[in-house]
Amino acid sequence: MAEYEVVREIQNSCSGNQMRDVFFDEIETDDPVEYVRSLLKNDNAELTIEVRDEDNMTIFADCNGMNQKFLFTKI
Repeated sequence: MAEYEVVREIQNSCSGNQMRDVFFDEIETDDPVEYVRSLLKNDNAELTIEVRDEDNMTIFADCNGMNQKFLFTKI
């Protein structure tokens, strides 16, 4: 199992508020995409995956208009 540092950004959809909720975590997983799906618990979530290299991945999630970004960096 690979160990990752994960940064999760949740965009605030309130008008006039530019702030984001940001969470940091260290996890172990073999599949970051499945990890994100398990967090969202939404079968309709649209995921866009960007792989920079073997140690870095960004997953963008759109869950019924709520946008989130997950940055995975191998430790």
